[in-house]
Amino acid sequence: MPMDYAAQVRALIEAGHAFYSRGWVPATSGNFSARVDDERVAITVSGRHKGKLTPDDIMLVNMDGESLTAGRKPSAETALHLSLYRRDPSTQAVLHTHSPLATTLSLLFKDALSLRDYEVLKAFPGIDTHEYEIVAPIFANDQDIDRLAATVEHYVDYHLDSYGYLIAGHGFYTWGNSVEDACRHVEAFEFLFECEMLKRRMTQ
Repeated sequence: MPMDYAAQVRALIEAGHAFYSRGWVPATSGNFSARVDDERVAITVSGRHKGKLTPDDIMLVNMDGESLTAGRKPSAETALHLSLYRRDPSTQAVLHTHSPLATTLSLLFKDALSLRDYEVLKAFPGIDTHEYEIVAPIFANDQDIDRLAATVEHYVDYHLDSYGYLIAGHGFYTWGNSVEDACRHVEAFEFLFECEMLKRRMTQ
């Protein structure tokens, strides 16, 4: 279903400003995208400061990652976004952050971070009880983004209840059926990350 491009751009800009204010996308880190239609995705331009995003900092790419906006280069991690859009037509937004908690936890745990028995889990679609566990897999960082995207895609294909993942020493990815939904997922995950870090500190 075609989306309003201007509305998607505004939503990505608002997300960038909000996330920067909370320390989740320092410097020029992170990248955000939103589906425009079946063939195009709006995505942040490479190297742009997310706390200062303007419409000029958002560009269009096709589903092969090719720029459709003259003079603009998309995020180096575009393939990670596109793999999620291609596998699930209901995915309308993908958000990548570099918060201190997400980055640190991605190094403290080896393969995955288990999150269970938290009331906030009900922020995710399909979950209506705290008696639930979600798993955020942790993938090794890789400068070969196409290879990393293939690894993530293989995991998600076999774990359809995934809501997000971590890249070791790098950051966090999540997605949703709208930019608003994806933002809610980021906020919920950040709360859960903070709880997990506090729990580690208090039990050591």
